[in-house]
Amino acid sequence: MSLVSSLKHSIFVRIYGGLLIVCLCVALFAQLLMDTINKERVQSYRENMATGAFYLVSEGISRQESESQREYWLSDASSLFGSSFRVLPIEEIDFSSSELRRFEDGKTVVRYVAQPTFADVYHRLPDGESVLTVRISQVTEQQVRAMAVFLLDDLSYYARISEKRDRLTQLSEKFAFPLTLKGINTLNLDSDQLARLRRDEVVILFQDTSSSQGSSSIKIIVPSEINDMVVMMGPVPLFNWFPLNLIISMVLISMFLISLGVYALIFPLERKLQLIQVGVNEVSEGNLDIQVQVIGQDEIARLSATFNAMTSHIKRLIESQRELTRAVSHELRTPVARIRFAVDMLADTEDEDSRFQQRDFIDEDIESLNGLIDEILTYAKLEEGSPKLDLESVNLKELIEQVVRETNALGKDIKIVGNPPNAKVTAIADRRYLHRVIQNLAGNALRYAETTIVISAGVKKGDAFVMVEDDGHGIPEADREKVFIPFARLDDSRTRASGGYGLGLSIVSRIAFWFNGIMSVDESPDLGGARFTMTWPIKPLTQTISADQITQDQSERSFES
Repeated sequence: MSLVSSLKHSIFVRIYGGLLIVCLCVALFAQLLMDTINKERVQSYRENMATGAFYLVSEGISRQESESQREYWLSDASSLFGSSFRVLPIEEIDFSSSELRRFEDGKTVVRYVAQPTFADVYHRLPDGESVLTVRISQVTEQQVRAMAVFLLDDLSYYARISEKRDRLTQLSEKFAFPLTLKGINTLNLDSDQLARLRRDEVVILFQDTSSSQGSSSIKIIVPSEINDMVVMMGPVPLFNWFPLNLIISMVLISMFLISLGVYALIFPLERKLQLIQVGVNEVSEGNLDIQVQVIGQDEIARLSATFNAMTSHIKRLIESQRELTRAVSHELRTPVARIRFAVDMLADTEDEDSRFQQRDFIDEDIESLNGLIDEILTYAKLEEGSPKLDLESVNLKELIEQVVRETNALGKDIKIVGNPPNAKVTAIADRRYLHRVIQNLAGNALRYAETTIVISAGVKKGDAFVMVEDDGHGIPEADREKVFIPFARLDDSRTRASGGYGLGLSIVSRIAFWFNGIMSVDESPDLGGARFTMTWPIKPLTQTISADQITQDQSERSFES
């Protein structure tokens, strides 16, 4: 597996990458949320700060008795403020429902435009039919001093100190900061500030705070017509873009979203592990039919696939062991019974020729037992797991000629025809096991052929193949998969004449599997008998084999049915 593919399917890389994406998404969301909240906060701050000042201007306008006095007063107020105040009918401006609700609550509406930077401020006058409006590019000290003058003008209509205090209390409800009447001696002012107050100048004090709970503010000290008394406006809090409560809220929201993202990343992994755990518990209780269904291509999915293959392999090995035990016990009874019979005959006869004959029978049966044991050991070795394959480039022509020569040496009255490929044709395989495949197939064909056996090999479309055909009776299509099952009997032909134990084709099937190949049987088109064919890739084989798969499973299902 390539590095890119490994990283793509690595569950840890996916988790770490997912965590990084979650953190980035949460950071972007938190930034967007904070910007949105701050836009609302600063809009509310602008409107709250403007409400008090424009309320004073609207009160000043309402106190003018004639239209000319109103215009004159607005002109002076505009000069003092640094921007032109206008009075417009409320119908001329398209206000939204939320802005109309602010007017109903006696508050000011601010429409802020970022490019170019300015703000249009609207305040509904007491008559309810018109609005006071002004365009402000930036807040300056001139406007702060003008607000102080508007406040003093409003207080001038109240003669007694108690009335002024009551009025300030009433106005404080319109302002976003307190308005109080204080004595000069109660304020900690330096000599320069005191001198400015005596000259009837407005003093602005800036107060910075190092406390994380507060923000910077200003205080506006306005001299009044009462001796040794001033009007204190403030402290007026300056807008804080990152207050502690907002930061804490953002941190908590971000942690919550990150925890949700982490849960979304971990939950599928946890679910997969739970499924595997359920499968392990079922196997521990003896249920080998359990299959863990885990979708994906990550490590957990591969682990589940390996687990499924392992349970199937264990189940098949157990069934194979039971079948092998039954079959071996059956196969051993016949030669053992013949040996016992021959021994009895040997003990009862006095004829020397008869003794030699019984001895020969016993030798034949012992040889038969040795052959059976060898077959069983070979099959068991292939069943245990993947054998060590010594892969090499095998010359198919030489191998076919060798098997033809060895088969002819048996002296059977059967014609052995070799059909080898070109001398340069080679395939990657384990020569010893490939020789065993062709030898077993040829030996099997030799028992059932009538006159002819054809042994072929070659390479076609990237796959190598070996093929053995005979002119016997063939194998019915319904029984073709059963022949690869150990000790399977298709008829009663397995006698001393035909020989065999039913393990040769099973061994061939296992070798084909370890070659990553396919074993098949059909009818020979030329000879009419059975044709056995094994195909496998000519490229080098990967030696990482998880567990048994198709060949035996399909054969066993067919055999059981």
